[in-house]
Amino acid sequence: MASPFLTDDFLLHSDVARELYHEYAAREPILDYHCHLPPAQIAGNHRFRNLYEVWLAGDHYKWRAMRANGVPEEQITGQETSDWEKFLAYARTVPRTIRNPLYHWTHLELKRFFGIGTLLDESSARAVWDEANEKLATPEFSTHGILKASRVVAVCTTDDPADPLPHHEAIAADADCPTRVYPTFRPDGALLADRPEAFNAWIARLEESSGVSCGSYAGFREAIEARHAAFHAIGGRLSDHGMEALPLATCTDAEAAAIYDRARRGVAATPKEQAKFTAHLMLFFGHLDAGRGWTKQLHLGALRNVNERMARRLGKDSGFDTIGSYQHAEPLARYLDALDSTDQLPRTILYNLNPADNYLFACMIGNFQDGSVAGKVQYGSGWWFLDQKEAMEWQINALSNLGLLSRFVGMLTDSRSFLSYSRHEYFRRILCNLIGCDVVNGELPHDMGLLGGIVRDICFRNAQAYFRLPGV
Repeated sequence: MASPFLTDDFLLHSDVARELYHEYAAREPILDYHCHLPPAQIAGNHRFRNLYEVWLAGDHYKWRAMRANGVPEEQITGQETSDWEKFLAYARTVPRTIRNPLYHWTHLELKRFFGIGTLLDESSARAVWDEANEKLATPEFSTHGILKASRVVAVCTTDDPADPLPHHEAIAADADCPTRVYPTFRPDGALLADRPEAFNAWIARLEESSGVSCGSYAGFREAIEARHAAFHAIGGRLSDHGMEALPLATCTDAEAAAIYDRARRGVAATPKEQAKFTAHLMLFFGHLDAGRGWTKQLHLGALRNVNERMARRLGKDSGFDTIGSYQHAEPLARYLDALDSTDQLPRTILYNLNPADNYLFACMIGNFQDGSVAGKVQYGSGWWFLDQKEAMEWQINALSNLGLLSRFVGMLTDSRSFLSYSRHEYFRRILCNLIGCDVVNGELPHDMGLLGGIVRDICFRNAQAYFRLPGV
């Protein structure tokens, strides 16, 4: 007999799994240590005009599905199409997303945030739209209200160090904000020596925000360090780097300075020079993080903007990035070892995008645990194309086999949507179901004190202890 869809025991296939989730996992708050929520919307306690704005605008997961379903681009991102028409186009797509994680996420978000248990399709679209929009008009559905209802105690946004932090300053001064919000230092713009026009534009912004002249490479590094200190002063304790792969290169101070000077004059770095310059700065960033007790995140393996025609039309982050195939083992080992050799390896989280690299990354973290911090080097949760049920299970299994699942810092949203907090629930259900299956199969003891404590740790407490965010 078929089981009903999306019940309270969704994804929980044993009594043990159900007990672990309902009695241990579900009660834990959320620490969202990596996301792309706009700080301006939190600072202003933004109210969303309708379901399209809070749910579809900027969501390239949904955009990719709509394109695959034959929806014209004008009905996805077009400025001349109304919000309702774009929502209706998505509603028509939803039934076609069967077995895609969007089918689960869509209905989980509608049910958890709006109490809507109706399956979304063309026939139910207007009723769903009207009911959700009526609720969005209430104060409970402001950004603060959504964060409070989701029991999010802390959020780490992703921020460019060349930008000032007025919204974070406003949030920090707002006693009514229910969630602590911290900036994450993402200095990707500092590595653009192979694209002098973009590089020099970024440096101009860096000079303005730091108040430090970047006329020399030494001044450039001083300006970056000043911004790192500014992030720390407002509570930031994480950095992040989005890269295809780490370079396998070494570089002297003099070589880095020469590459920098040429880029400032408009001469693009060659591929070899770019690898050297990146390697030099990545060590510098590692030293900064270690010096202030931060956590470094390395998101590796994305091949971005592969559809040049659509990238020119819509810009980046519009759904035309893909899983890349890179050689990570040696450059990643060399990088971590270079920092470790001077006792300047910060707490570090490694995220891979190609599932073929799961065991490589899960194994790599074991080489640099030093006993100073439990789980000092982490194998990060399933990222981007891997943040769905099957790939979450792969990540959990790889970490379990090669490391300590019990020390894992758990799930994040990596999202621009305030409705993505149901992904934490999704992850917690998957985690509890895996452990529950092991108990049922006699592969783990039926010790709920032991297993429930580990589940609670993974859901919140490990992250709370690991990141050392002020006030959390």
